[in-house]
Amino acid sequence: MSRILYKYLDIAGAKGMIGNKNLQFTNASQLNDPFDCHPKLIDYSNIPNTRLKGWPKQWWIEKEENDALNLRNDTWLCSLSKVNDSLLMWSHYCYNHKGICIGIDIDKVMKSIPPMFGTIYLEPLVLDVKYKDIIERPDAYHSSKELFSYQWEAKAKEWEYEQEVRLVMPNPNPMYAAFTPQQAEQSKKHPDKIWNWREIRHYMPLKNDCFESIYFGVNIELAEKEKIIQYVRTELNSQIKLYQMVVDENAFRLRSIPCEQ
Repeated sequence: MSRILYKYLDIAGAKGMIGNKNLQFTNASQLNDPFDCHPKLIDYSNIPNTRLKGWPKQWWIEKEENDALNLRNDTWLCSLSKVNDSLLMWSHYCYNHKGICIGIDIDKVMKSIPPMFGTIYLEPLVLDVKYKDIIERPDAYHSSKELFSYQWEAKAKEWEYEQEVRLVMPNPNPMYAAFTPQQAEQSKKHPDKIWNWREIRHYMPLKNDCFESIYFGVNIELAEKEKIIQYVRTELNSQIKLYQMVVDENAFRLRSIPCEQ
């Protein structure tokens, strides 16, 4: 059975993803949670003497944390969700329920990755986020945990409603980097502006059949909805499933109903 994951977007972001047929990857240092992928999630203080080899302990700790920070700065990721009916995500990411939620078949996504998207890894890592009440800080030298995954997976319990799955790509190929529409507009107005490379998104191409479904927000404008339906059925995937989100009259939740053919 296919594994479907979801991307919540406002109308502009949705049109970009559908029209360009791609997934946007954001640098790990640019996310909206300052704890995300932070080097301090790992404990580097218990350094074995065999590794120190005469170097000052504090110097070594700072070196290890700096290496972890560089890894964070060199990694881009795409956040998806296991659910399509989160009230909070519809409010936050879909501009008060005016956007859409796109369902993608993650198995087909992984098969559509171009061979040169990554410079170190051939394809992104697919990681389920683990939500924590406390920062466990596993020992970098004596822990059985997969430290690389822990740095990318651990998030505060407050984010659990997102049910996030991450596509993690260290060192993506610069040929897939591009300005967002907002950045492109700024660049035109200020051609001498020097951009921090971490601000630049990377875009992974998707094949048409990666798009499995689209859910329209409760408050979406009818004209926008009709434009998207016409485009996806003629230009994207004629078999795509289309749903309208509605308010459940019996509970504080959303439910989906199929759009008329």
